[in-house]
Amino acid sequence: MSVVSSDLKVTLEVTTWVTKLVGGDGTGHRIVDEPIAPGETVRQVLRRYSGRFPALDAALWSPDRAALGEHLEVLVNDAVLGVAHELDSPLEGGERITLLGQFMGG
Repeated sequence: MSVVSSDLKVTLEVTTWVTKLVGGDGTGHRIVDEPIAPGETVRQVLRRYSGRFPALDAALWSPDRAALGEHLEVLVNDAVLGVAHELDSPLEGGERITLLGQFMGG
């Protein structure tokens, strides 16, 4: 088990309607600095963070919890997950992870 270090951290930003899932009002954004352990992955950080908020946890992960759900986008340093980072990409500290709600409509 990795030991979380106060020296390494990532910034987690929750935006738009997703803020309702972390105690917000569904507008704007919420930002938190999250300490990480050396080599911790995007998946590990997201699991730890979403574990604090049951509604976010349910929305972020697929029913079997093996993959991300359908209604939230995850960005790392402003790039959609899958471009420069994957769920299992190790973090170095200093990254910005954004949870962005998808918008549907026509």
